[in-house]
Amino acid sequence: MELVALKYIAAGIGAGLVVIGAALGLGKIGTAALEGAARQPEAAGDLRGMMILIAALLEGASVIGLVICLLALFVK
Repeated sequence: MELVALKYIAAGIGAGLVVIGAALGLGKIGTAALEGAARQPEAAGDLRGMMILIAALLEGASVIGLVICLLALFVK
């Protein structure tokens, strides 16, 4: 295989792993926040704020991972 073909495969696998990891992380955050709100309904507002903050940080990390995959793909 040529080196160019391996770059495409590596970028595709890397991007897929980033997206899967972000989806699993967001699912875990949502599950934990829902369980916490069910146990203590009065803390639901605080949990929602923390959940949104953590989800935003996780999305930022996943975007950085995707950008790194694209840079590895298009930079010679």
